[in-house]
Amino acid sequence: MERDGRTSWMKYGPVLSLFVVFLAFWFRAPQNADLDDRLDTVLSSLLRAEGKVGMNDVARPKVAVGFGGCVDLLVDGVSLLNKIGLPSTDQPLHHDLLENEVQLAQSFAYFFAPGAAAERFMLNDTLFSELVEASRDLPGNRWAVGGNAPVMAGRMATEGCDVLLGGSFSPDFTDVLSQHITVAGNILEEPDIHLILEYPSGASWGHYTSRRANRYIIHSDEHNPYLDSMAAFAENLKGFEPDLLVVGGLQMMDNFPFQSGERDALLSRLADLLSSSSPQIGVHFEMASFVEESIMEELLHYVIPHADSLGMNEQELPNLLSLLKGSNITVLSDPNPRVATVLDQMREVYRIVNLRSKDANAESDTNGAKAKPLTRLHVHTLAFQAMIVTHGSKWKNTMSATAKASLTANRHVCGSDDIDPSKARLIMDDSFSVSRREGSQRIALQETRPVSCWDEEDYEICVAPVLVCTEVYQTAGGGDNVSAAGLVLQI
Repeated sequence: MERDGRTSWMKYGPVLSLFVVFLAFWFRAPQNADLDDRLDTVLSSLLRAEGKVGMNDVARPKVAVGFGGCVDLLVDGVSLLNKIGLPSTDQPLHHDLLENEVQLAQSFAYFFAPGAAAERFMLNDTLFSELVEASRDLPGNRWAVGGNAPVMAGRMATEGCDVLLGGSFSPDFTDVLSQHITVAGNILEEPDIHLILEYPSGASWGHYTSRRANRYIIHSDEHNPYLDSMAAFAENLKGFEPDLLVVGGLQMMDNFPFQSGERDALLSRLADLLSSSSPQIGVHFEMASFVEESIMEELLHYVIPHADSLGMNEQELPNLLSLLKGSNITVLSDPNPRVATVLDQMREVYRIVNLRSKDANAESDTNGAKAKPLTRLHVHTLAFQAMIVTHGSKWKNTMSATAKASLTANRHVCGSDDIDPSKARLIMDDSFSVSRREGSQRIALQETRPVSCWDEEDYEICVAPVLVCTEVYQTAGGGDNVSAAGLVLQI
């Protein structure tokens, strides 16, 4: 009897298993089909919103972008640390700069687990060189043009702009830049190298597991902190006559061992350059990973008053807001914030920066350089893009720009101009509150009109979901590409 039962199972078992699989597919397929249809609809709607505004090939917008640049060496972060024999640590700690392997392990662990982006200066030249050498023959490594300014310049040239790029590069570096990019700066024999330690969502290092894909950047720059292209950049600006001036890469000055007063003098010269530009020219400042409180204070004094547009990610927004409110820098914030939280923080930054501008202008003499009002604020997160734009300001096409920024996030991270919905997912909520205040309006995500825009006070707010790439090709440079793409449609 037992043998007959076993024979019957052997005979009919495979058929039964196939039947179970078929049932599972049958009941699951409609749900997957609905999800696929939803992603297709959101994608086509975002593409339609992006396409409402076309670039004029006859009169390409002119954009000047500074400062600096580097060569990025991108590697799998965990593989590199394993290769050099650096074990995970039981003490994830924040360090302003890195001097040894212990601090590297502690700092990497601190940002790796939550999946937060970070960038740190390594004071130890010997250790940095060893890391670079270990990375050179690591399987899967890649070399790329790096630095905020070259990356933003590259995106803007791709999107139809003529670009003046302020930076000192090697001939090999400039040879790979777009023909629509003109370089103003010195010629270097060897460019600065940045190590990009990337990791996917769910990566493991010791007992740590990353909550999302991101990157940890290490640099030991010799040229970029000094903004050594600024004089040539300023000279070329006169004849270039840009429609937009973009400043980025200033995080290279963070925790760099300058002589006393040296950094202050450099930023003062930058302030003179920005204040001397025509009031009709938009000035955008792209934030980055700053941890030194003194440089943040200097940026509030020398740079932000001359910018009418700011761009930043979900880590940099609360960092700036905390400092504006008189508190300490926030080194690590929620890497996956809710829409309402981000919008409230954006409103506060917008309000405080503009209040500071009014106060500064009231106190200055009539002949002094005036602080610009902040009229554009763009925050890019993994799940969504959000913009605040002042009514009647020079910035136009906010809805289309927000859509373009969203689409560019997927294009860059997936490494393809063609977006494949099967390699994407939505992680933004199906509906979001416009504020954390009690009784605030909730807005539902409409697949056919995924960019939500509404008016408040003297500005418009637009929010767009991101089709988050599920097969990550790269994370470094994401914010720069997204910010640049959003700006292109608003010039």
